[in-house]
Amino acid sequence: MTNDEALRIETLSPAHAEDSDLMSAVTALINEVYEVAEEGLWVPGTTRTSRQEVASLTQAEQITVARLHEEVVGCVRIQQLAATVCEFGMLAAAPKRRGTGIGRELVRFAEQYGREAGLDVMQLELLVPRTWSHPSKEFLADWYGRIGYRVVRTGSIDESYPELAPHLATPCDFVIYQKSLGRRVERPGVASK
Repeated sequence: MTNDEALRIETLSPAHAEDSDLMSAVTALINEVYEVAEEGLWVPGTTRTSRQEVASLTQAEQITVARLHEEVVGCVRIQQLAATVCEFGMLAAAPKRRGTGIGRELVRFAEQYGREAGLDVMQLELLVPRTWSHPSKEFLADWYGRIGYRVVRTGSIDESYPELAPHLATPCDFVIYQKSLGRRVERPGVASK
C-alpha cells in the first residue's frame, strides 16, 4: 500500500446490517477467499457464509472491515467467548491485495479489541483436513505461529459445529490456537521493541 492508500479499519454498527450492498460485498469477499483457502474440504457448492449470517453478525457488532478508500478489502469477525477469551474468525483479505498487510492489520485490530475489553487470550480455529496436507492451511498454521499463536487443542467439527459436518468432503479437525494478550514482561537488560 502506498502512503495515499490509508487502510481504515472499523467495526460495523448494527445499522450497517441494513446496507444491502455492504452486506453483499462482505459476504462475497469471505466466500471468495474461503473458496480457495478451503478448496477440497467442502462438498462442491458449499459457501462459507450467507448474507443473512453476515447481517446478523453485523447487528451483534462482531464484523470489522478494512477499507482502502471506500472499497472493502478485508474483514474479520471478533467475538468474546468467555470472561477472559476473545476469538477472531472469518479473516479475509481481498485476493488482489494479498501480501499488503491487510490480514496482519485486522489481526492486530482484533488483539487490541481484546486488550481494551480487558481480556487475556485471543483464540482462533483453523479447519484442517485430517488425512492430507492443504497448502493454504499449512501457510496459515506457519503464519499464526510466527505471530505468536500456539496450538492448545484439536477438536472435531462434529463437536463444535455438528450442522456443518455433513457438508464436509473430507474428514477435518479444528485446530484451536491461542495467544496471550497480556503485556510483555520486560527483563532487566533486554530492551523491548
